[in-house]
Amino acid sequence: MRVPVSWLLEHVDLPAESVTAEAVGEALIRVGLEVEDVLPIPASTGPLVVGRVAAIEELTEFKKPIRYCRVDVGGGARRSSTVEVGGEHDEDSGTRGIVCGATNFVEGDLVVVALPGAVLPGDFTIAARTTYGHVSDGMICALDELGLGDDHSGILVLPPGTADPGDDAAVLLGLDDAVLDIAVTPDRGYCLSVRGLARELACALDVAYGDPALVGRDLPAPEGEAWPVRLDPSSQCRRFVARRVTDLDPTAPSPWWMRRRLLLCGVRPISLAVDVTNYVMLELGQPMHAYDATTVRGDVVVRRATQDEKITTLDDAQRVLDPDDVVVTDDSGPIGLAGIMGGASTEVGPTTSDVLLEAATWDAPSVARAARRHRLPSEAARRFEREVDPGVARAATDRAAWLLAHYGGATVDPGVTDEGGVPTPEPVTMALDLPDRVAGTRYERGAVVRRLTQIGCQVEVAGADPGDGGSAGLRAVPPTWRPDLTRPADLVEEVLRLEGYAGIPSELPRAHPGTGLTLAQRRRRQVSRALADAGYDEVLPSPFIPPTVFDAFGLDADDDRRNALRLANPLDADRSLMATTLLPGLLDAVVRNVSRGLRDLALYQVGQVVRPGPDEPPAAPVLPVDARPDDAAIASVLAGLPRQPLRVGAVLAGAWERAGWWGPGRAADWADAIEAARIVGRVYGAELTVTADRHAPWHPGRCAALTFGDTLVGHAGELHPKVIEALGLPTRTCAMELELDRLPLVEDRPRPEVSSFPPVLLDVALVLDEDVPAASVMTALRDGGGDLVEDVRLFDVYTGPQVGDGKRSLAFALRLRAPDRTLTLEEASARRDAAVATAAERHGARLR
Repeated sequence: MRVPVSWLLEHVDLPAESVTAEAVGEALIRVGLEVEDVLPIPASTGPLVVGRVAAIEELTEFKKPIRYCRVDVGGGARRSSTVEVGGEHDEDSGTRGIVCGATNFVEGDLVVVALPGAVLPGDFTIAARTTYGHVSDGMICALDELGLGDDHSGILVLPPGTADPGDDAAVLLGLDDAVLDIAVTPDRGYCLSVRGLARELACALDVAYGDPALVGRDLPAPEGEAWPVRLDPSSQCRRFVARRVTDLDPTAPSPWWMRRRLLLCGVRPISLAVDVTNYVMLELGQPMHAYDATTVRGDVVVRRATQDEKITTLDDAQRVLDPDDVVVTDDSGPIGLAGIMGGASTEVGPTTSDVLLEAATWDAPSVARAARRHRLPSEAARRFEREVDPGVARAATDRAAWLLAHYGGATVDPGVTDEGGVPTPEPVTMALDLPDRVAGTRYERGAVVRRLTQIGCQVEVAGADPGDGGSAGLRAVPPTWRPDLTRPADLVEEVLRLEGYAGIPSELPRAHPGTGLTLAQRRRRQVSRALADAGYDEVLPSPFIPPTVFDAFGLDADDDRRNALRLANPLDADRSLMATTLLPGLLDAVVRNVSRGLRDLALYQVGQVVRPGPDEPPAAPVLPVDARPDDAAIASVLAGLPRQPLRVGAVLAGAWERAGWWGPGRAADWADAIEAARIVGRVYGAELTVTADRHAPWHPGRCAALTFGDTLVGHAGELHPKVIEALGLPTRTCAMELELDRLPLVEDRPRPEVSSFPPVLLDVALVLDEDVPAASVMTALRDGGGDLVEDVRLFDVYTGPQVGDGKRSLAFALRLRAPDRTLTLEEASARRDAAVATAAERHGARLR
């Protein structure tokens, strides 16, 4: 909400000249409001005066409308230009000739004139100059040229009697003011008004506050009804107040001070009747609507709409209503969409002199749903969605009626219709020292009562409460404009924010010995740290995926990864499923980074996926929020949750080793993805077994199944070319995904034993069928060599005529070592022979 500082200070017992706009903004921030910006009105320097248009000459020889105007700027405004054109400037009368392209003013209108020598916002200097065959000795100003708004559709026309020609326009326009741009949170709807913001400012500065809703009005004593109104119980309308004014002068202009405030708040002035309702809404926070009383037929009935009922709203759009909509009706049907927009059939027009004013309190959820359903966001709906004070409706109608009578010559009808009522808020009780205990400090005596009274609570202090350690008790009845105050914690928050969060000691709680991260938490951090140390960057993709990703992955129709939970209210309609695998989010991150010019990527994520079983879990109960649920209730909630295993995933694209003066570099491949999985396994002390597999979305010839013992824990390798093409990934993109919950979680992980004795290094070259996996041969060599085989490494692969068709030669480096002695050559050779024999037995290998 935008609000001028001068308007706020009218209701605070503080001299306006002693407080700067920045100080006001800082004070509001201290009490928890979000002041987005302090916007000073752009300064103008030099002569800026009020002028009266004395004569207008239409210059018709040009393609666009051009007028040469004679403007009376007062006898005291002397010519500052050195341009001499006889007859175009009258030194004695103070009239000046000014060329203007606007057409929204007539002779006799009061305008704002920037005389030569003035500098307008934007460093725009005004000087007398010859244009369109005349000397323009100044400029007639529009709103945007004065820094009062963005409107450039015409110049600013002041209401008659506002000022005299020659008066200082800078003072009249209040150009020394500033505007606060405040983001009001949903729980503090009362701050969408000058009334609420001024109260917060008074609390922040600890000064007296004058409630504009309590200002008396010189109105006739209430007598009878203004209009027959009936509230249907289904409408949930809490209060409906109506007041009628007659004999309104429809041509009466809005006073300048009102138009100025509306402009600074971002509201465009339209007419007196409309401006008054907008002004009261900004001042008191009560949205209002004005009906042309001569067009209202019969009694007013507030009810829910019927199916397919129609209304033409003020924007001339015909809308089909929903049974959930609340409407204001007369004998002709709907004449207003409650809390959002009025109907065109009862619109106040340029000849309306009989006005029916409405101030109602609508059901907040109903207004919120209707505004979204009809795509009709409005300032009124914005306030009703956040709850409007039902106690201010009568004051709002009185204020609006008085303004129409005072500035439009209207007669206020003595009748007042007030249907519904003001509900009494439920009292809240708490211990008097509860704010002290929550804040960890001691406030001065009486501070709690004083602060709660400042925000409008009716406070009673009782004697000591034996059940609360002898502390005195406090009973507070919240004001009608604070529906958010329902429990002791809410009252505590009010005391703490008004006393100042800076006064709360910022001391960290002491950690009790024996606590810390669980073993699972430590393992998760170690996995993340190990991958980061290996050169991977962590990402946190969205946990929501599109249904189309499973087709892009080429998953079979019965693949359990397709069994994903669908969100009831997705943030994005295209991403309506909970992720059953980490790969979609990681691959999205690759596509996004590549689109921004990053080609070489190594990304990882540690996170949970949602894997529901074939049977739907029982529905989780809705737990109460007024007390901690018992163990049985918590167990029933957990029973209704699907399985959410912890996984780690990684993707690689581009170069793993970059090219440079040191060499040509190397592209990331399937082996790097497998190594990433092995890094994770080593964190858990688990040596993963790698075997060839076919598993979408990996390439069928470059996919590895990763197992620990007999348990499958994941897959790694190069993605299928069709998947890469479907998702727009770089060629030869590789990926890995492991389920960490399937790895052993033990406190004492196996530790390597370091021997001080030298190793024996031996090489063997074996000829095998080319379809025999190298990993299987390595396993056979380890098993055959026994516990003296410390490491087996493949270092060469050969195919050619020397080994025959369908064969290949695999060369392995064996490292053998004993923990307690130096191995002899005979012992090492015997173990090597045993290893080769096992490979021959299992895979038909022969020494080359």
